Amino acid sequence: MSLDRRGFLTGTAATAAGVAALAATGAPARAENAPATGKFPLPDADRLRILVTGDAGTGARPQWQVADAMRELHAREPFSFALGLGDNVYEQGPWSDDDAQFAAKFEDPNHDLDFPWLMVQGNHDNSSILPGDGGWLLRGDHEVAYHARSARWFMPSRYYSVRIPQEQPVVEFFVLDLNPIAAYLPPLFQPYWAADGQFMTEQAAWLDRAIDESPAKWKIACTHHPYLNNGPHGNAGEYEGLSIEPIDGRYVKDFFEAHVLGRCQFLLSGHDHSLQVLEPNAAAKGTRQIISGAAAKSVHGEPSTGGKHTANGALYENYTDLGFMVLDLTPTSADLGVYTVDLSNGGSANVFQRRLG
Repeated sequence: MSLDRRGFLTGTAATAAGVAALAATGAPARAENAPATGKFPLPDADRLRILVTGDAGTGARPQWQVADAMRELHAREPFSFALGLGDNVYEQGPWSDDDAQFAAKFEDPNHDLDFPWLMVQGNHDNSSILPGDGGWLLRGDHEVAYHARSARWFMPSRYYSVRIPQEQPVVEFFVLDLNPIAAYLPPLFQPYWAADGQFMTEQAAWLDRAIDESPAKWKIACTHHPYLNNGPHGNAGEYEGLSIEPIDGRYVKDFFEAHVLGRCQFLLSGHDHSLQVLEPNAAAKGTRQIISGAAAKSVHGEPSTGGKHTANGALYENYTDLGFMVLDLTPTSADLGVYTVDLSNGGSANVFQRRLG
């Protein structure tokens, strides 16, 4: 956020009850098994090269420069598809499913990256009063509706899973929407969105069943909000260095620990404008947290703020450069590369490469 984040959030906690009614009510669009009619086809191969990017949707020059680097790499070593880890339309989110922001902040910057983009909902995609407050949850339904309009944008529901390839899948991605339990303006008077409400309860039951039934070698959860994070937002349960329910992410932490950790090999997130490949802690039960949220903004070298967050072991972390990641999957291996982009000349560099599984 450009504003004083801690000051805003502390004020938010004190006044949330008075403004929560401004958030839209009702049930979200639901289309978990919507067909991909008219879209670029999902790959049918057992060797997959996946572009992993997040927090991209500004439409500004840095986003274009990062996308230029993606195009250059795609021309040499083609991607199979992409993952967009949320905050797809800065700063407030879209106003309709035909909002011109979809062209300016997704289609145009990503021209010639013509493959499916599996998209995740972020807090900025659900803004209400202030950018990124997550207080208007139904705003994100415009992004679900945009699934029917775009050849690339793949978001058939607020949460969904995709097996690739469909027969004998190498990987299944479980795309989650934790915005209701991570919002800075929590929906206090809307039980549907509560931590124990219908939306999160149904999502948890669906996820448990989907993971249990998955035949994929690699099971990967994709979220906007991270579980572990050495950057300014901090770990779930310690978000923003606050101890204020629920904006400290305590319910996000509970959700991960009950339904994701130890059941998926990787957890891919954005939200923090950085590039991090973290080591699992004991509670993660072997699930590795990876953060790719630097496709348009960075935190300008600001790591965990003032010792307010628990530090995590890391194989790689970068809080200065913009960039993206590439995940190469086969039935027997998972290799991750991190690429940074020099905004002074547009050049990119592979700064980290490691087999993670």
